[in-house]
Amino acid sequence: MILGEAEIQQFLQLAQRGTDEKQRESALVSLRRGLQHPQTQQTFIWLEGSMRTLVGLLTSNRALLQLEAARCLHELSHSEQSAVAEACLPATSYLLTYLSGHSSDFIELCLYTLGNLIVESEAVRRRLLPQGIVPALAACIQSPHLTVLEALGYALSQLLQAKEAPEMIIPSVLGSTLPQHILQLLQPGPKLNPGVAVEFAWCLHYIICSQVNNALLISHGGLSTLGLLLLDVAGAVQRTEDAGLELLVCPVLRCLSNLLTEAAVEVMGGPNQLEDERVVAALYILLQFFVQKQPSLLPECLWLLNNLTANSPSFCTSLLSMDLIKPLLQLLPVSNVVSVLVLTVLCNVAEKGRAYCQHLWPGPLLPCLIGTLASSDTEVVGQSLELLHLLFFYRPEVSFGPGTPVLRPVVSPWPLSLSILSIATFLGLASLCGLQFRTCSLWLGRHSSK
Repeated sequence: MILGEAEIQQFLQLAQRGTDEKQRESALVSLRRGLQHPQTQQTFIWLEGSMRTLVGLLTSNRALLQLEAARCLHELSHSEQSAVAEACLPATSYLLTYLSGHSSDFIELCLYTLGNLIVESEAVRRRLLPQGIVPALAACIQSPHLTVLEALGYALSQLLQAKEAPEMIIPSVLGSTLPQHILQLLQPGPKLNPGVAVEFAWCLHYIICSQVNNALLISHGGLSTLGLLLLDVAGAVQRTEDAGLELLVCPVLRCLSNLLTEAAVEVMGGPNQLEDERVVAALYILLQFFVQKQPSLLPECLWLLNNLTANSPSFCTSLLSMDLIKPLLQLLPVSNVVSVLVLTVLCNVAEKGRAYCQHLWPGPLLPCLIGTLASSDTEVVGQSLELLHLLFFYRPEVSFGPGTPVLRPVVSPWPLSLSILSIATFLGLASLCGLQFRTCSLWLGRHSSK
């Protein structure tokens, strides 16, 4: 129901001076229900003394009144209007203080309320930072209650998405115990909770995207933890058709992809923290699952496969030894984005040299490439020509199709200086010669935080 000024004042007066605690609590319940409506929220924040009264009830020594007052604030925090969030500023210090309380239900409610206020107002974030929100959240992460941990992950993820996070928030987070505890909560095993893992995987994604100090995360074993979690999720996919798995898969794939672009990976032996064949097998399982259930996640899997194969011959070897080229080619019709990523992965393999190209061609690759060359998407065509360039360079003796004799010239017709456009001309694709292509082999792709 929508409440007017008179009704709001009446409920607040009853909550303050009701004849008994039950009547006072009932008045706050009625107020909370009214605050579910945006019109009532606006009326409430402009009503003189209303927030002061609500904060007074929040800080009272009556547990039930405190809880209902916090629930009223929670309803206000759902507003998309920054003015409503800023009207709640007088309550933020108390919400932070109550995070160290004993009631897990009350702590959970405070965390979700803070998370909602954080995302809506820069003024709220500016107030909370000096009030010590990062240390308060770091203390909460040791809670034994899963509901508190999930609420904490939500509040932290909202804080990490702030535009000022890379400069003002993430350095403090990395300087706390939060990163180690986050990685512990993402360790696969019987104690792994999907809801908690999803929230903290997104937290880790936002931290990594900031590039403030990813070397720290790598030194704490971030790559190996995320790699093991990916294997665990792939195993779960084989056992169940739970549609919620993609909620965890997406941030884990992005975290791994972005960490692999860091220079510190090579210095710290990062790729060796991942078991080659198991990670490739896990990605294959996820690709097969998502092509049916969630095609929008295929690029996420392929992005990681691209970053794995870009600088690692061992991952390319795993891809070939597991005979995964044909399954990758079967993904080409899905979309142009998927096609480009598949072709980029194949370029990464071909770039490793003649021995790798021998596994790629002959086989089903050439007919598929002829199909992609007919695409209307210039990026797909450009990447197809790049792959042809690599194949012809490393295997100049190869034939062009069934019935064509294999040529083994003394001098290669594909000299080192051969350009992609020369291949297009040779193959009778003169219409493509006006296109501008970019080489994408050894291309490490980075995800943005959004």
